[in-house]
Amino acid sequence: MTRERLLDVDELDVSFVTEGGLVHAVDRVSFHLARGEVLAIVGESGSGKSVSVMTLLGLTRAPNARFGGRAFLRRPGGDVDLVGAKDSVLRRIRGNEIAMIFQDPMTSLNPVHRVGDQIVEQILAHEDVLEAEARERAIGLLDRVGVPRARDRIGSYPHEFSGGMRQRVMIAMALSCDPDVLIADEPTTALDVTIQAQILERVRELKEGRNAGVILVTHDLGVVAELADRIAVMYSGRIVETGTLDQVFYDPQHPYTWGLLGSITRLDLPRPERLPAISGAPPSLASRPQGCHFRPRCPHEFEKCPEDPPLEARVDARSEHCDRCWLSPDEKRRKRQVTPNQIGLEAKGAVA
Repeated sequence: MTRERLLDVDELDVSFVTEGGLVHAVDRVSFHLARGEVLAIVGESGSGKSVSVMTLLGLTRAPNARFGGRAFLRRPGGDVDLVGAKDSVLRRIRGNEIAMIFQDPMTSLNPVHRVGDQIVEQILAHEDVLEAEARERAIGLLDRVGVPRARDRIGSYPHEFSGGMRQRVMIAMALSCDPDVLIADEPTTALDVTIQAQILERVRELKEGRNAGVILVTHDLGVVAELADRIAVMYSGRIVETGTLDQVFYDPQHPYTWGLLGSITRLDLPRPERLPAISGAPPSLASRPQGCHFRPRCPHEFEKCPEDPPLEARVDARSEHCDRCWLSPDEKRRKRQVTPNQIGLEAKGAVA
C-alpha cells in the first residue's frame, strides 16, 4: 500500500555569500517523506544536513542566502512550496504543521521564560483556545513525555532542568499542535544512553501514535538503526546514497557510506589497535573537488571520478536504492569488504 506523501523536496539548493566566497551548503538535494515513516539524514558535521531541514522552515533566510529548487508540503487545503513561501505563510506552518526538535534545547528555549509559558505561547499562536485550556494541554504534554510532577514543573525555567528533561520539553513543544511532520535535529546529542533510549521511544510513539512523518537528522548510526525506515547519506552538501534501512546497512553502495559504517565501534568483535576512521577531512564548501566530492579521501579513486556522478539506481533500476559512485555494483562488493563481519573502507593509499 502506498503511503500518503507529506513532503516532496526537489533539487533543493542553498548557498551563502561570504567574504571567503560562495559557500554551497546544499547542492541539488531531493527526497520525500510519507506519513508514518522515519527518514534519517546522516553524515559528518558540515555535510549540509541541518541547513537542508532548517531551510524547509525558513530558518536560513538571510540577506546573503541564495535558494533554488522546490519543497512542497502536501496538504488537503493545497500544496505549499516552502522554499518560495512568504514569511507569513511559514509562520502559520512552523510549529503547527511542521515542528522541529532542535539540537541544543538550552539555546533553543528562551532562558528568561518559564517552560510552560513557552509551550502555551505556541498553542495560542496557532489555535483559538483559552489560555487556561492551553496550560492544561501543556501540563498533559509534559506528563506524556515523561517530565515528573508536570503540574509543578510547568513553572520552572529551562536552567532548572537537566539536559534530558530540557529535550523532553522540546518534544512536548513540538507535539503541542499535532504536527504532520516532525524534524528531529540530533535529538540525542550529549545525552547519556539511558536518556537517549527514552527520547527515541518518545519519537517512536509520535510516529506510531499520530502517524506523523519524521525526519531524523543525525550522525549516530546506532540511532538510525533503531528508528529509521529510509536513509539519505549526505556528504559535502549532496546526497551520495539513499535507500531503505536494510539496503544502506547491508548492501551500501557508496565508499563514504562504507566509511561511516566501518567507524561504528563493535562490541562483538575483537578490539582493534586503532579505531576505524575515514582518512582526510571534508572539503571546504566554498571550494569543492571536481566530480565526486569524496574522491580526495577515497582509496578507490580511478580515472572517471573527476566526472560528476549522478544520483541514480545502479543495483536495480526498479529500486529506490541510489548512489553517486562510478564503480559498478560488482566492483563495490569486492572492494568494500574489510573483514568477514564488518563493512568498512580502507585508508587512502591502501591497496584496493
